[in-house]
Amino acid sequence: MKIEKKVLLRAPRERVWRALADSTEFGVWFGVRFAGPFMRGVSLRGVIVPTTVDAEVAAAQKPYEGKPFDITVEQLEPERLFSFRWHPFAVESGVDYSAEPTTLVTFVLEESEGGVLLTITESGFDQIPLERRAKAFTANEQGWGMVTKLIGAYVVSNA
Repeated sequence: MKIEKKVLLRAPRERVWRALADSTEFGVWFGVRFAGPFMRGVSLRGVIVPTTVDAEVAAAQKPYEGKPFDITVEQLEPERLFSFRWHPFAVESGVDYSAEPTTLVTFVLEESEGGVLLTITESGFDQIPLERRAKAFTANEQGWGMVTKLIGAYVVSNA
């Protein structure tokens, strides 16, 4: 059980990579503020802040503003692959998700005619507790669709 989204980004590969691998830039378009840089094997806590790239998505993120956002960086292969683990759709106040398994989010860059093909995959939903699985999958399926638009707009307007 996984989610996969592909988007052709009309920007140089190094620009797309920076938008993914720089925690500050990632946070601007994705909608989260991290306290430090992405480094392999490092767990980071951030907080949700509305994206500055799209007003409609920012409005959807607004109810979650200030909520913690935890990831553990798995891989950083320059200009090719960035991946992290997280607890999907972990937004309920007062719920401790730390004992739950995580899903793996992977961003893969490939050269393509006219730009860079970005493939975003989130896998591991079959390990999420049954009572949360469908809701987390549905929310993230929609969310990754929005993310493809956000990063596309961001890398073009902030080249």
